[in-house]
Amino acid sequence: MSVAMYSLKQLSFHYPAAAKHRNKAMGSKVLNSLTLDIQASDLVGIIGPNGAGKSSLLQLLSGSLVPSAGELYLAGRAMQRLNGHALAKRVATVAQMSMPPIGLTCFQVAAMGLIPHKQWFETDNDADRHQVAMALAQVGLADKQHDATARLSGGELQRLFIARALVQQADILLLDEPTNHLDVQYQHQVLRLLQDLGKTVVCCMHDLNLAARYCNKLLLLDQGELIAFGTPDEVLQPVLLQQVFGLPCEVTAHPHYGWLQVTFVSAADLAAPTCNGGLR
Repeated sequence: MSVAMYSLKQLSFHYPAAAKHRNKAMGSKVLNSLTLDIQASDLVGIIGPNGAGKSSLLQLLSGSLVPSAGELYLAGRAMQRLNGHALAKRVATVAQMSMPPIGLTCFQVAAMGLIPHKQWFETDNDADRHQVAMALAQVGLADKQHDATARLSGGELQRLFIARALVQQADILLLDEPTNHLDVQYQHQVLRLLQDLGKTVVCCMHDLNLAARYCNKLLLLDQGELIAFGTPDEVLQPVLLQQVFGLPCEVTAHPHYGWLQVTFVSAADLAAPTCNGGLR
C-alpha cells in the first residue's frame, strides 16, 4: 500500500489569544480535529464559506503555520521534522494572483523556482535554463519568455506562477483561489493545466461548479470542522451543502458530460412563480 502524500491525524489549529485580540477575524480561522489522507496525484478542492478555515489549512500544508494539536505527515514524514529548504523541494505554493517583481521577464520569474536547489552565489547553468524553458513551454508561455510580466494577461500571469512552481520540481502544488479574478476562459485554462500536470494539487476554491468539474476529491469545511471529504459525488450532497451554505440547492449532472452542477436558490426564488418551467 502506497504512503499518502499528506496524512492529517486529529489536526487542529488556532491562533494565539493575543493574535485573536488584535484581529477578531482571526478567531474564525480555526481547524478542529481533521483526519484524512491526500494521495499522490489527487487534485483536491477545499471548499466552504468564508471563515471556514480553507486558507489556514493550505498554510498548514505548506508548513507556514504549525498545528496547535494533532499530527501532519508529508509522504510519511512528520512535517515539523522538515526544514524550510527540504519543504521547498517538495511543496510549491502559488499565491492568490500575487504580482511578480516589476521589471522582470517571464523567464526571470520562472527561474526563481531554481532557488531551493541552489547554493549561495551559485549561477544558473545550461541545464537550469533548459529546465526553465521547458516549464514555460509546458504552461504555454514559450513565446513569452522574454516578455516583461507587465504585458501578461491574468491567465498568463497565473500560468507563469505555475511554471515557477514546476521549475521548483515540487511534488505538490498548493494554490489559494487559482481562478480568482480570471475571465471564464482563463479559469478553465488554468484548471485544465493543473489537472493535466499529474502532480498532487490542493487548492482553495469558491466556485463549486469548477471544483466539481476539475477536482477528483473535494474537502468541505465549515467553521473549522471537516464536513465531508471524498469524490464530488460523495461531497456535493444537497443536504450537506444546505447545512454549510445556508441555502437550499439542487445538484444535477450535466446532461451531456455528466459533471455535477450546483444551483443555490433563495427563499424569494422558492416563493416566486416559475417561468417556462424554471425559476424566474
